[in-house]
Amino acid sequence: MRVQIMGEAIASINALSSRSQVFLPPGAPPPFIIRFDASSQPVGQLVFRSDTKTNNELQDIANFNARPFLIAIPGLTTAPPFGGSPRTIEINIDPNRLRTHSLSPEQVVEAISRQNITSPSGNVYINDINYLTPTNNTLKTVEEFGDIPIFKGQVDNVYIRDVATIKDGADITTGYALIDGKRSVYINIAKSGNASTYDVVRNLKKAIPNIQRNLPEGVSISYEFDQSVYVINAVKSLVVEGVLGALLTGLMVLLFLRDRRAALIVILTIPISIIAGVLFLKLFGQTINIMSLSGLALAIGILVDESTVTVENIHQHFAMGKSKAQAIWDACKEIAFPKLLILLCILAVFAPAIVMTGIPGALFMPLALAIGFSMIISFLMSQTFVPVMANWLMKNKKEHETKENGFDRFKARFLHFLNHLMQRKKVIFSLSMIAALTVVSFMYIHIGKDVLPSVNSRQFQVRITAPEGTRIEKTEQKIKAVLGELDTLLGQDNVSISSTFIGQHPSTFAVSPIYLYNAGPHEALMQVALRSVDGDTDAMKDKIRKHLQERMPELKLSFEPIELTEKILSQGANTPVEIRVSGMMKKMNMMYANKLLTKLKQLDYMRDQQIPQSMNYPALEIHIDRTRAAQLGLDAQDIAKSLVATTASSRYTSKNMWVGGMMHIAYDVQVQMPQHLLTSEDELANIPLSKNSDRPVLGDVATITPVKTMGESYNDGTMGYTTVTANLHQADLARAKKDVELAIASLGELPKGINIKLAGMAPVLDDTFNSLLSGLLIAVIVIFLMLTANFQSFKVSFVILTTVPFVVLGSLLLLHLTGSTLNLQSFMGIIMSVGVSIANAVLLINNAETLRLQTGDATTSALQAANLRMRPIIMTTLAMVAGMLPMAIGFGEGGDQVSPLGRAVVGGLFASTFSVLILLPLLFSWIQQKSSITSVSLDPEDESSIHYSPSNTNL
Repeated sequence: MRVQIMGEAIASINALSSRSQVFLPPGAPPPFIIRFDASSQPVGQLVFRSDTKTNNELQDIANFNARPFLIAIPGLTTAPPFGGSPRTIEINIDPNRLRTHSLSPEQVVEAISRQNITSPSGNVYINDINYLTPTNNTLKTVEEFGDIPIFKGQVDNVYIRDVATIKDGADITTGYALIDGKRSVYINIAKSGNASTYDVVRNLKKAIPNIQRNLPEGVSISYEFDQSVYVINAVKSLVVEGVLGALLTGLMVLLFLRDRRAALIVILTIPISIIAGVLFLKLFGQTINIMSLSGLALAIGILVDESTVTVENIHQHFAMGKSKAQAIWDACKEIAFPKLLILLCILAVFAPAIVMTGIPGALFMPLALAIGFSMIISFLMSQTFVPVMANWLMKNKKEHETKENGFDRFKARFLHFLNHLMQRKKVIFSLSMIAALTVVSFMYIHIGKDVLPSVNSRQFQVRITAPEGTRIEKTEQKIKAVLGELDTLLGQDNVSISSTFIGQHPSTFAVSPIYLYNAGPHEALMQVALRSVDGDTDAMKDKIRKHLQERMPELKLSFEPIELTEKILSQGANTPVEIRVSGMMKKMNMMYANKLLTKLKQLDYMRDQQIPQSMNYPALEIHIDRTRAAQLGLDAQDIAKSLVATTASSRYTSKNMWVGGMMHIAYDVQVQMPQHLLTSEDELANIPLSKNSDRPVLGDVATITPVKTMGESYNDGTMGYTTVTANLHQADLARAKKDVELAIASLGELPKGINIKLAGMAPVLDDTFNSLLSGLLIAVIVIFLMLTANFQSFKVSFVILTTVPFVVLGSLLLLHLTGSTLNLQSFMGIIMSVGVSIANAVLLINNAETLRLQTGDATTSALQAANLRMRPIIMTTLAMVAGMLPMAIGFGEGGDQVSPLGRAVVGGLFASTFSVLILLPLLFSWIQQKSSITSVSLDPEDESSIHYSPSNTNL
């Protein structure tokens, strides 16, 4: 579905889902539909701590004292607070007292529903006064609930206080939040889809002091698990990489030209082009994000190409003995069109961004725009700013007056070597091309493939599952024990903060599971932030797995993505490997899923293999004897209502609100039985059911049987499915996908009615690589057509494009040598390096073709072009490599996220320089040796054209 109509889609689905409300059971909230994007993923947590307040009090404070301030922050969205239960007026019934007064729980519920109501008031006009007529339909105080009479059809009344205790308390506890092992409350902070993460978090931090002033004494707040640090660190890395890249680039220029002033001019173009690129991003509605920053960081190395070529060509014209002004003018004029063609070739590699769809398109576009804008500004500056600065700063030192330097001697030897290769150019080029294509094919098949590069983060998220049905109090004890083990394993001083949510959200907050979902009281989701990580994050996770498996074998662990980008790319999947076994028969789904799980456990690089659904949850099945119930004057509805009020609360079947407090906030009123009064099957069987009679009780009309049942059900449409999930350790996603497919195949033909679907990151991987391969192909075609239009020759365009296999070879080799996988970042680096390498090829071949048209000798022209363009090609290559070196080595915090991109470009540049300086002259000499020097122009006034007519020029 296209992004531009996503709003319409949500509106349509909301309209359709509203119709389904009539089919939902009583108490079920209406469906809540949101678009899955950055706005549904938290960017941090606002944590509330107190030594004097309970969790439930903190819940109320967070919801009504703090949350209104958050809503006022532009671009910020929040879910209700996590960790406490909402304030509720509890009517805690006593089953023994009910039996004494021959009452059922439903009679208590009906009495409250009739006596605490909200109704409008009218008006009475007496004389000249308009009187309002409010009533006390709504109770004013909590204590008044005890005075509500329960009608029994007799003169004497029984009051609520006679059969229940009234408490201004909280809803039944279904979940807690632990901050550093202590019960607390936090609010998940999210942003709207178009808002800037950095701006939202910055404005939130500014608002925190004001929020703190409006909180009760003894309550403190802090912002934790800040996802904006990744953007901030990326900006810091960009600045550091920019400074280092500029300095290294300047050193390269200084090394070759021995001109400090020329080096300074090249350095100055970098910050100006970057700043201008950022301004244009703003104009086009783009934000500073990881991908646009990657583009700017990559542009630092590429920007020097334009200014370096200009400065080098100025030096060449100085060497011809021209005056400064004339040398600068001629140098800029000579290379203006080739540089424009080079710019267009680099921009052409971004043409696929226009047609790319899905995740690759969304991620590639900011990078493409960042580099594109910076490159355009760099070209303009090379034709304006650089000449002006050269005239102002550079000195006209004639190179022929200087002594021969080391580079001149190297160039002479190289040209002699190249001339020697010309004798066997066909064999050498053919073998080189065959070898390159063979190695590229082999490496592409065998190199690891992922959607994103692995990142050594100082944060991790893990889902911990106790045996199904474990009470939430017991789960909390186990989680605290896990936290203790983590302190021992990782170092107590090294754990900056831990945040854990145990159990499920209160039913009042139906939207909360969108942000955090647990299957039941036996499950917990833990986030841990560390001050430092020694070594590899995957190794640390494996260490945690093994340690907890030894100490607490009853627990199941599953590590999940914590970074915002990874969560969005995974499209809701908690693990990279997710296999859905679907079919109409859920038992068959489960049987097949268990067989598949056994196969996955045999793969030594997979971790956390499990079926996450709760499939064997303990239950007490209550089987109603309808005939017996009817004989006693009951039906299933009477029994169900009494059961709900006893085992859960009446809020699900009879909604009732009380408005109170200083802020006049509406709170739920619910009839319930305290959990400590219902601790055995016998007590459950003695629940009274009939009005005005102590019999029958539940045990008279129903049997209670302990069973195992499904704790949760997953459906895709009407089709139920069971999920098998797994994490990876030191393995790439493509390998896992292949092995999963082999495991499925090894189980033989699928049983009838069973379907298998790979979910998780596997479909994203396929879509990403298909889109990127198409993008690379489109880029090559666009460049080929553009070169053909310029040179008026398919053969010359083909010669230039033969660098592409060698570029890909160099990129893949460096990725393999550095242990990087082929992923979204590195693939975009390959596409980028194709454009840059073609720029060098254009610089050489354009000169060679011009000389060939003058001399008619392709071999001599190729050698002369190599002689003239060798220094600028090597200079620009080394300058670009130097500029991207900080990115390629992963310099700075978070550098490993973009390092594959830099490595791919660096590897491609080195390989392309080899192919441009050695192989392209050989191929040019081979292909163009017998080509005509006559222009293919149809212009009769063009003297080089075969259609030239002198008579036309005299008209």
